[in-house]
Order: sequence, then structure tokens, then C-alpha cells
Amino acid sequence: MSSILSKATQHGSQHSGRPPAAVELLPEGVLAGARSTTGQQPVYAFQPLPAGTLALSITEPNLPKPETVTAAIRKALDQVSPRSRDVTLVLPDTLFRIFMLDFDSMPSKAEEAYSVLRFRLRKMVSFDVEHAGLSYQILTKDEMQCKVLTAVIPGPVLAEYEAAVRAAGYEPGAVLPSGLVALEVIDSMESVLAACLSSVALTTTITNGNDLLLYRTLDLPEDPEQRVGEVQQGIAVAAAYFEDKLQVKPSRVLYAGNHEPSEFAQWIDNPELAVGELCPHPETGATTALGNISIAGVAGALTGVR
Repeated sequence: MSSILSKATQHGSQHSGRPPAAVELLPEGVLAGARSTTGQQPVYAFQPLPAGTLALSITEPNLPKPETVTAAIRKALDQVSPRSRDVTLVLPDTLFRIFMLDFDSMPSKAEEAYSVLRFRLRKMVSFDVEHAGLSYQILTKDEMQCKVLTAVIPGPVLAEYEAAVRAAGYEPGAVLPSGLVALEVIDSMESVLAACLSSVALTTTITNGNDLLLYRTLDLPEDPEQRVGEVQQGIAVAAAYFEDKLQVKPSRVLYAGNHEPSEFAQWIDNPELAVGELCPHPETGATTALGNISIAGVAGALTGVR
């Protein structure tokens, strides 16, 4: 899957490409990655955050202690020595609303396209679309129909995170949802079922070449037993959708998350569905211990650097 939300925006402004560095904010901490030169493997660093530092919400403030987040961003990025002050900011999926919208056609001018998208989204989200951060990508297009992948995030939420990055001395050149940008590490035109698991949500996706057939984020309960049940059900639903759309059962799921793949396989409890790693940890190139933190979001963000 390539060019996920290549028209990544801040309130509609476009960028010609992605920065050579990325930073992902997670409930557990800040993960940074950077490429020193094009073609070289990224360098990664992780800086933990105290529990409760991120209050993930689309309606309330997310950063009760922004100075703590800013300090962690600065420390993580400084360790990977980015060659630019511009960075891609990767945020949790739960802060975005993702849609695959069908149109008869789309305007060729970006400004007009954004107006069309905002008009459609007004009745689809519960927050102010006019001042929201909006990104889009045309997935498929023919003479009859245009399928557009759209990501929208509340303006005040986006502004909070962007301010934390700027206070750390960097500039958010693109802002992307973790589960979507992680798909850029998939180097295959075959149909793929993928699952990204965080401490708060499960995102399941189905890609078919450069088309996205499914994107679904499921908030997870805190209770461990209920969480396992929700993950199992979420994967079962995605697998059934895969079979329905593609007329074949999936044989594997590519997994990225904060648990070992073997543990995730036990959770889904499906012997017909092998678990592979969406983006394994690098054997070299980490300046700090990464633990069980997935690098898929940051690695995906760095696949399309300018």
C-alpha cells in the first residue's frame, strides 16, 4: 500500500513530500525516527511518558501537562538527529475519523476538493468540520466514480499536538493517523488483512493493492478479559469482511502492537489465521530500548520522505 494520505494537511495546506523525520505520540511515550540520508535505514528512539500524560479525546483537551510532552518530543527527536526541523506527526487513530467516500468526480484543484469534502463531512462528524484538520487521498478513479480516503481531526485537538511539537523546536510538516500510515510498510499488491493494537484501541484494515477496503477502529475496555474478547471479535469481523469482499478466506493477519505476536495469536484464537509482523523491530538503528512499542507508524511515515 503506497501514498497513504499523501495530501496530508494542517487545516488544508499541502506539502510536496514528507519530512525525513517522524514522531509518534502514544499513551506510553514518544517514538521518534529519522533517516540520515535517502535510502538508509531509519534510526529510532523512545522516550517514555508518565501514565495519564495523554488524555485521548476528540472533545476535551488532550495534554493536561503539555510541557511534559514537549520535553519528551524534544528528547526523543534530538537522539535521532533529524536533518530537518520539519517532522511528520503521527497520532493515535482514536483522534481521527476516517471515511472512504464515493463521488461521481472530484475537482482537480485542492482548494475546491477540500470544500467538497468538508460539505460532505458536516453531517458525518460531531465536531466543527470547517476548522478541522483534513487530509485526503484518491484511492480509485474511473469515468463513473471516484473513491476518496479522508481523515479528519478536530481543530483544537490538532492545534494542541502541533503546539507541543513547535514548543520542542520542530515543525509538524504532516499529521497522520498511526493505523493508516503504518500500511505504507506493506510492499505488496496482494490483499492484506492488518491489525494495529494499542493500549486503547484495535484498528483493522484490509488493503487490496493501492485500494483500501476496510478501516475500522475499535475502542477497547480496560478489563483484560473483556479486552481479549473485543480483540477476538474485531479480528473475526474483519476476516469475515475480507472473505465477503474478496471471495477467499484470509490466511494471515499482519500485526503491529504493544504485545508479542505470539500473545496476539493466542488472543485471536484462530488456527486458520497465521500472525505475521507488520513491521519487526530493527536489529540495529535504535538509540534507546524500544520495548514492545510498535514502530509501524513511524516506519510508514518515513517510507515517503522528500
